[in-house]
Amino acid sequence: MGPGVALLLLLLLGFSQAHLFQHEEEIPVDHLDTVDISTRILASNNNTDEILMEGDLLVPRTRNAMRCWYQSCQWKKGSDGLVTIPFTVSSEFTSWERKKIEYAMQSFHSSTCLRFVPRQNQYDFISIENRGGCFSSLGRVGGMQVLSLNRRGCLYHGIIQHEINHALGFQHEQTRSDRDQHVKINWENIDPQMAYNFYKQNTNNLNTPYDYSSIMHYGRTAFSIAYGKDSITPIPNPNVQIGQRQGMSYWDIMRINALYQC
Repeated sequence: MGPGVALLLLLLLGFSQAHLFQHEEEIPVDHLDTVDISTRILASNNNTDEILMEGDLLVPRTRNAMRCWYQSCQWKKGSDGLVTIPFTVSSEFTSWERKKIEYAMQSFHSSTCLRFVPRQNQYDFISIENRGGCFSSLGRVGGMQVLSLNRRGCLYHGIIQHEINHALGFQHEQTRSDRDQHVKINWENIDPQMAYNFYKQNTNNLNTPYDYSSIMHYGRTAFSIAYGKDSITPIPNPNVQIGQRQGMSYWDIMRINALYQC
């Protein structure tokens, strides 16, 4: 083998390895870092055409849909005590991406009475699609309802769980009716046009404590007008960590079991 051929082979090998590593880096990977789930969601939704409330909730069809309790928008429980939630997944997702979505769904199976099952002919179901951001409806709305997981920014375990929790009927933790006892909303650091994202809701708190570690809690700089300015500050201890990075907390799971009487 001549030196020119050997050099060409080395160059080709180097190119193929670089291409392989580049492809691997494009796959979203959950890892420990300083970016919380809500920051990822809001960044992904920055340019979406959807009309969203609180960053990732589809505007409800009815005036009172935000009061998602008294079983008005819960998924139905069968005679076997299991809550079956049919779903479809868009063919735009790769097999690896589908596995990631299904893995997040299965995390509910081990600790709750919820069971996500591929849709056959059920009327009510969740359609998981690759739309322009990460968002969901609040609770069961009837018929097909979209849960969007954009392939570029939403395929993180915690984000998938977050959006599924919305579809189950859970709102953001910092909009709880009792939130003013636990966090201070820094209105001066929030764009007035974005202030509606922090309005309190008439929530059913299911006799559970306020949970700073909930997967449904915003990070402290959500909708902030300037880098490093907190929109949310825990009280009385401002140093408490808020904004999940990984997955559901203990109380997230307890609330699912309480709401669906698992």
